[in-house]
Amino acid sequence: MIDRRLFLLAAPVALAGCTTTGTSNPRLSALPPTLDPQYVKMYAAINDEPFPVPAVDISQIDPRFLRQEVAYSTREQPGTIVVDPNERFAYLVLANGRALRYGVGVGKQEGFNFRGAGTIARKAKWPHWTPTPDMIRREPDRYGPYASGMPGGEGNPLGPRALYIYKDGRDTLYRLHGTVEPWTIGTMVSSGCIRFINQDIIDLYGRVPVDTKVVVLPATGAAVS
Repeated sequence: MIDRRLFLLAAPVALAGCTTTGTSNPRLSALPPTLDPQYVKMYAAINDEPFPVPAVDISQIDPRFLRQEVAYSTREQPGTIVVDPNERFAYLVLANGRALRYGVGVGKQEGFNFRGAGTIARKAKWPHWTPTPDMIRREPDRYGPYASGMPGGEGNPLGPRALYIYKDGRDTLYRLHGTVEPWTIGTMVSSGCIRFINQDIIDLYGRVPVDTKVVVLPATGAAVS
């Protein structure tokens, strides 16, 4: 059961697309002249993990992509995760027309994105990462050295948590996961997975159980205005 009190505390506020690009976020003109201390606290360093989770420089991220409770109209039941690649948001649906909204990074090409309904069939802390054969084929120099995988830990592109999307009982190879490049949140940057700020994926991981429904809306590839 979702604890509404936790959401109120947050209110002010394929193994596919799991790679980094070094792209900076171009939409920073909306940043306020001073940073909200509640957001600074929300994205502070986490010191009780097996590996470091650094504080996020939120001045590098458009404020709309920071975690916050919002009004949200959907036919999906509370507890469902809805990902909108066009707007670069993921929603955890609440009751009474509300949702907890997270900014995300999505596939840099429309064909890289999973779409439709699936289920979180597995959750992992500090997950192991392996590039897919397609990723290695496209960029052998970049991904070939990791063909046997990378253990979880600092520098792993999946970050501190991963939620694994299955469909009809089969792994889709798409994940909801963290990132080593928080400034890319709000952009089309990955090879298809949905990346979150590390503090946000830790937050979402703690709120949803295995068998949670995930709906990924169709992506048009349009830029966020």
